[in-house]
Amino acid sequence: MGRILRRIKTILLEMEIFFLHLVGLIPSHHLRRLFYRFGGMRIGWGSTIHMGARFYNPWHIRIGRDSIIGEGVVLDGRDELTIGNHVDIASEVMIYNGEHDLNDPNFRGVFSPVKIEDYVFIGPRVIILPGITIKKGAVVGAGAVVTKDVPEFQIVGGVPAKIIGERKNKNPNYKLGRAAWFR
Repeated sequence: MGRILRRIKTILLEMEIFFLHLVGLIPSHHLRRLFYRFGGMRIGWGSTIHMGARFYNPWHIRIGRDSIIGEGVVLDGRDELTIGNHVDIASEVMIYNGEHDLNDPNFRGVFSPVKIEDYVFIGPRVIILPGITIKKGAVVGAGAVVTKDVPEFQIVGGVPAKIIGERKNKNPNYKLGRAAWFR
């Protein structure tokens, strides 16, 4: 009986995730945000998620104020995913907090939270792996694969991501701007 109930729960979760995928195609920022909140995501004031975003388990996803999530982003909520205030995540970024244990005979899934602090910029097509913290003001260059924590105000790039510079402004206080309503 327990096995049947777990299967039903999995099917219901898959239906919700599919519904949220369809919501991601609605060309209205305000409607998408409303449905995402109903789906369990916590989204701060002034934040926007552009069209085509994909989610795994939206209940563990928290997005702060005035943050922008670009088109086609994948956000993994199978463990805690926290995105801070004034964070700019470009298009087609993939943030995962689950992976398989390659040494486990059953190839079981293992999960670790991901945290992105305030004033971070993540360039297009970046991949962030489970258990990572990206500290305040850091920048991740386009196409990087983040396998280790990124210190405050550091600029990282490459595969795997390595420090390639440092952000000069150590006291950011900007707003990212108005949401694009139909994007």
